Amino acid sequence: MSKPIIIDCDPGIDDALAILLAISSDELDLKLITTCAGNQTSEKITTNALKLVSFVGEEIEVARGALGPLIHELVLADIAHGESGFGGVELGAPHYSVSSRSALEAMKDTILHSTEKVTIVAIGPLTNIALLIKSYPEVMGNIDQLSIMGGACDGGNRTPVAEFNIYVDPDAAKIVFDSGIPITMFGLDVTNKIPMYKEDIDRIRYIGNKTGQAVASMLDFYFRDGRADAMHDPCAVANLIDPSLFTFSPCNVEIETKGEFTRGQTVVDKKGRTGKPKNANVAFDVDRERILDLIYNAIEKLK
Repeated sequence: MSKPIIIDCDPGIDDALAILLAISSDELDLKLITTCAGNQTSEKITTNALKLVSFVGEEIEVARGALGPLIHELVLADIAHGESGFGGVELGAPHYSVSSRSALEAMKDTILHSTEKVTIVAIGPLTNIALLIKSYPEVMGNIDQLSIMGGACDGGNRTPVAEFNIYVDPDAAKIVFDSGIPITMFGLDVTNKIPMYKEDIDRIRYIGNKTGQAVASMLDFYFRDGRADAMHDPCAVANLIDPSLFTFSPCNVEIETKGEFTRGQTVVDKKGRTGKPKNANVAFDVDRERILDLIYNAIEKLK
């Protein structure tokens, strides 16, 4: 049977690839997409999610979530993803409307009504997940795991120590990592090992279907000044399809919320020096060629 999942996201170019990977997979049953402001504003990323599922003809509920972090002002990644969030690529008007339910209500109902435990793929700031845990703690028993793209053991991309998703809402991240829900963490230590070069983008472009053309155009925006960008968010979905792609180490992960220079740092106790409980299974290595093949094959299956 396929694994029921919810994707909580802020689309975002690599978010789009993660969603497409889930849609095309026979191993996964994408029940719900929820949105959280991050890469772009809530309005833009929610519209992007609707455009994406409309473009590939999949009627999946899209529920709008947090407009910004729990405490801090919203920080955007518009330089990385462009003014639209999709690098200026136009997918056409959405055929579907945003859900009448809030992200929290939709997540709660989906999880509690599922006969199997649900996995949440969290590939944006963790605001929605923190609010879900605090508002509806009864869902925790029916969550199989949180598959999270976020954090870093050795150096950030927003600051010298903080990765973007955790930096945007470190207070939410702390609630999530302290929750006791099983966490699989895909941070920059592993995602940066999956650069996508021009030949990888062209391979997708030459699939010949409209999804391949659109994805390649999005990735062209990433590939500026001859520099390849990494495939971050697809990792959190790919692991659910084929866990053998990654090498993990159980670690204690603490979130820095107050540091003057270290806000949003994920303090990963890789060597077990603190003696604290290991609250996350952290990915440190990946088979790059196989995960790129997985992405290619997923796009080839779509129209």
